[in-house]
Amino acid sequence: MKFNTKAIHGGQHNIDPAYGSVMAPIYQTTSYRQNTPGSHQGFEYSRSGNPTRSALEKSLASIENGKHGLAFGSGVAAIDAILKTLTPGDEVISTSDLYGGTYRLFNRIYKDLGIKFHFIGMQNPQTVESYINPNTKLIWIETPTNPMLNIIDIEAVAKISKEHKLLLAVDNTFATAYLQKPLDLGADMVMQSATKYLGGHSDVVLGSIVVNNDKLAEQLYFIQNAGGAIPGPMDCFLVLRGIKTLHLRMQRHSENAKAVAEYLKTHPKIENVYWPGLKEHPNHDIARKQMKDFGGMVSFTTKGNSYEEAIKFIENLKIFTLAESLGGVESLAGHPASMTHASIPKAEREKTGIVDSLIRLSVGVEDEEDLINDLKQALG
Repeated sequence: MKFNTKAIHGGQHNIDPAYGSVMAPIYQTTSYRQNTPGSHQGFEYSRSGNPTRSALEKSLASIENGKHGLAFGSGVAAIDAILKTLTPGDEVISTSDLYGGTYRLFNRIYKDLGIKFHFIGMQNPQTVESYINPNTKLIWIETPTNPMLNIIDIEAVAKISKEHKLLLAVDNTFATAYLQKPLDLGADMVMQSATKYLGGHSDVVLGSIVVNNDKLAEQLYFIQNAGGAIPGPMDCFLVLRGIKTLHLRMQRHSENAKAVAEYLKTHPKIENVYWPGLKEHPNHDIARKQMKDFGGMVSFTTKGNSYEEAIKFIENLKIFTLAESLGGVESLAGHPASMTHASIPKAEREKTGIVDSLIRLSVGVEDEEDLINDLKQALG
C-alpha cells in the first residue's frame, strides 16, 4: 500500500472480530476473561496489552515501514524506554540541538545513573566518529531539530552507526512518517511524540517507538510492560484516529509553513528565518533528499536580539496561540528560551542558537492569508 492508504488501513485488518466495526473499538477494560489459567484470546491485563493499543501499534509500524510498534504514555516515556536498554558506563552521542525535555531526561536523570552523554552538532556526520569509543552504545538524533530545524543526514549517520555496531535512534516528531522514514534510511529505532502531529488535535499525550529488529523489540516490549508507562485505550483511539488524516494535514502544514517562512524572510524586522525548505537553510540539499516536504515548523529571530520585542510579538498574536507543544491543526507560537527549552542552561541554549529573540511557530492548517495577516499585525 502507498502511504495515504496505509495511514487509513495499515495494520487494521480484523481489528474487531466480534462485530466488524470499521473503527477500532475502545476496549475500556483492565482485565480479560480466561477459560482456564493461561487460556485467553491474546490479552490478560491491559498494562501488558489492550486491543485498542494493539491496533494503534500495528498502525504505527505500518506507516513507518517497520515490523514492531510500541505505544507509551508520552514521548518522553518512549525515550525513557530506549534509555533503559543501556547500563551504567554506557555512552550516548546526541545532537546538541534537541527538545528540552529530552535534554532534561538525559542530563538530569540518566547522567546520575551512570550514562555519559556527548552533545554535539551533527550537521556534518563525520563529527560523530571522533566521539565514538568502546563504551558508546547509542546515537540519538532529531531531524529536523527542535527548535532550530537543523537537518542531519540520517543515511550517513546510519552508515557510521553500523560500521561501529551501534544503535541509531531518530526522533521523527517534527517530520512524521509522512515526510521522512528513518528506518528506510538505516535507523534502528524511530521515536515520536504522538502528542504532536500523529494525534494532530492537541487533545492527547502519547509516545511511540517502531523497530524492525526482533530482539530489540522483545527488549522494549519487556520494558514497556515492566515499567508500565503505557497509554490508556481512549488515548490510543484518538491517535489512531489522528493517523487516518495525517497525510492530509502534513501537506497543508508544509504548504502554510512555506508561505509563512517566505513572508518572514522579507520582513525588515526579522533577522533570521529557519525552515528547511529555504534554499539557504543549512543542509537544505539533505532535507530535499530525505524528506518528502519540509514540515510545518518555522523558527525565526527578530532584529536586535531583544527579549522584550520577542515577548511583545507573541503577546500581540491573534490567530497564533501562545502555548506549549506543536503539531495540532491550530497554529501555535512559543518562546523556546522561556518555555520548551527553559530546562537547558542559558549558555548551552545560546551555543545552539536558542537566543532570547528566537520564536518558534507551529504553523497550522488555517487559511494562509489569515496567518500572514496575523504575523503582519503582530510585527506592526
